[in-house]
Amino acid sequence: MGTVATVDGTEIYYKDWGPRDAQPIVFHHGWPLSADDWDSQMLYFLAQGYRVIAHDRRGHGRSSQSAAGHDMDTYAADVSVLAEALDLRHAVHIGHSTGGGEVARYVARAEPGRVAKAVLVSAVPPVMVKSESNPGGLPIEVFDGFRASLAANRAQFYIEVPSGPFYGFNRPGAEVSQGLIDNWWRQGMRGAANAHYECIKAFSETDFTEDLKSIEVPVLVAHGTDDQIVPYEDAGPLSAKLLPNGRLKSYEGYPHGMLSTHPDVINPDLLAFVKE
Repeated sequence: MGTVATVDGTEIYYKDWGPRDAQPIVFHHGWPLSADDWDSQMLYFLAQGYRVIAHDRRGHGRSSQSAAGHDMDTYAADVSVLAEALDLRHAVHIGHSTGGGEVARYVARAEPGRVAKAVLVSAVPPVMVKSESNPGGLPIEVFDGFRASLAANRAQFYIEVPSGPFYGFNRPGAEVSQGLIDNWWRQGMRGAANAHYECIKAFSETDFTEDLKSIEVPVLVAHGTDDQIVPYEDAGPLSAKLLPNGRLKSYEGYPHGMLSTHPDVINPDLLAFVKE
């Protein structure tokens, strides 16, 4: 575990486990969480002999609560600094939700040899917000509601999201995990309110279309059909079509947080793709 300093002095916290000569797998977390959201995947791939790395995005978790830079260009630039500092080569980058957007932006701009493959899980690309060019997106009022709830009572909002749509715990017959809800709240409240507020614009309004078109490495797009945060039809299938070397894997009835609710299914699928 350690930190790296970005060009504006922000300290990015990261975990780095496993053999230094093994292939690195880099995990990019969703909003408003931290590297801790990848515990299941990091332990799984560590046991398979990989080098596993996860960082806290600026303003999230244990990284600096910076005043600025809460946009996808800066997030990707921060990842570039981390990759250079750790001298990561032929890495697999796996991003969940907002982290999937970060992966798309970073991989599209990465130095040759840095990236071998990428995975977008329940990810925000191509673009979330509704517009004339994206009629299937979510209305801007949805994201305005996120901002209003965060500003009014962030602590309560961070209970309601994981208790309901994030993990699909609001579905009839759902097996609710209080531990997942509490851990989501713990991670969220450790980050900065300003960073989380501004990140809503970054994950909802950034258009990743050109990023996806330019990515040449193999990319797995994994998405649950009952994703209530990033709706399936306007995300996974569209991203897979834009990627020159993309593949879509759909999970019937799985929620946005399927990495945590179904790691027994998702982790082996990720491993199979990495080993191809």
